[in-house]
Amino acid sequence: MNNKAFNWFIFVSLSLVWGSSFILMKEGLVALTAYQVASIRIIASGLVLLPFALKNISKIPANKISLIFLSGILGSFLPAYLFCIAEAGVNGIDSALAGTLNALTPVFVLIIGAIFFGSNARGNKLIGIFISLTGSVLLYLSQPNVAQVGNAINVLLCVLATILYGVNVNMVGKYLKDIPSLHIASVALVFISIPAAIVLYFTGFFNEAFYSKPIIASVIYASILGILGTAAASIFFYMLLKRAGATFASMVTYAIPAVAIGWGIIYGEKVGWQQVVCLAIILSGVFIANRNFSKLVPIFRDDNNDYKAHKEDLK
Repeated sequence: MNNKAFNWFIFVSLSLVWGSSFILMKEGLVALTAYQVASIRIIASGLVLLPFALKNISKIPANKISLIFLSGILGSFLPAYLFCIAEAGVNGIDSALAGTLNALTPVFVLIIGAIFFGSNARGNKLIGIFISLTGSVLLYLSQPNVAQVGNAINVLLCVLATILYGVNVNMVGKYLKDIPSLHIASVALVFISIPAAIVLYFTGFFNEAFYSKPIIASVIYASILGILGTAAASIFFYMLLKRAGATFASMVTYAIPAVAIGWGIIYGEKVGWQQVVCLAIILSGVFIANRNFSKLVPIFRDDNNDYKAHKEDLK
């Protein structure tokens, strides 16, 4: 397999893994609570990445450790619980909707960066932000149970998760830019596994009837979510970032909602043409806000600027 084909293989694999995360949450919630599913996800990912954390933690400056812990809280810990809570219960939103709302992450990266981190947000960025936010409002209004308070709260929880993603990306970019990304991810996930284990304990999880098939199945789904959707996906993403550059790797944003919607259709969730149109509006706004056509060609050459920018970061 040549380099270009392998890059596309990683891209498709990453899209499938991340896009499947939302239906895995739904499956985990069949017999477990939202707090239990999120906790198991974090703990499983921390265990998988523990070897990377042990190897690399000594390479991280002591004054950056607290920021890495904060990055784990903002970028993984809180969003994991927020998405699970949003999908849980009789009023929980569909996994397809949760996956679609996740596409707002790049928009909030730009908004948070402009407001709090002094990044540029003019011209095409403002237009793209406006289009994406319009699409998200229309997406919410297109829901059949839009008038229900519970539905509105769950949608807002997903939006809050994407806002936290936006804060984390900007914080890492400004204060942790000299630390390899895989070091940050592995150490952060191992750190937040500790509070996740505490949360799991107080949910009464260890008093559950583990011989129950539904509980066993939900634990497996939650573990797969952590191992593949968090740990393995992080490794895949950094691998793609190193091989093909930031521009190509960031395009996974466009594929994740499509995969989430696909799973939603398979599982009988209500996905109509209105939701598909709203998704197209959101993603078109993301594309316009992040477009930089000078970086799109050539994407697989060794002299690619994005590749150079991240080459040392991922060694």
